Amino acid sequence: MELFTPDFGLIFWMFVAFGILFLILWKFAWPAILKGVDDRAELIDKGVEYAQAAKEQLDNARQEAESYLNDARRQQADMLREADKMKTQIIEQARSAAQIEAQKVMDNAKLQIQQQQKEAQQQFRNQVSDFAIQIAGKIMQTKMQDDKAQNALVDTMLDEIEKNRK
Repeated sequence: MELFTPDFGLIFWMFVAFGILFLILWKFAWPAILKGVDDRAELIDKGVEYAQAAKEQLDNARQEAESYLNDARRQQADMLREADKMKTQIIEQARSAAQIEAQKVMDNAKLQIQQQQKEAQQQFRNQVSDFAIQIAGKIMQTKMQDDKAQNALVDTMLDEIEKNRK
């Protein structure tokens, strides 16, 4: 039972040893432990601040990236609208140029057709007049075989020329 009931001297020396150990620890170890704990707390605080700053920077970067994306989308939409307007304008210009060119071609074709018609009419008249002259010549040869008929024809033609001059 002596194990469970210590002597007074043992208790006294245990308290003295504990006090010396406590004073040594309090003088030398406790400041080092507190300094380590404070350094660790400061390191944790700095890590938290760094994490918060990084989170703020990330949030700012996300917002900035989102604004850049929105600007890019807006610019893309503007460019697409402008390209569509330019496409429509180019198509309209090409259409009007094609219509003008087609009108020029049609006008030229009409002029050529009119000229060809005039030439054909002139050729037809020339051929008709040639045929008429040939026919008239043959008729005249058959009717004018006698001299009296020829003189009468010449006289009537001279009379007509004189009437036309007056």
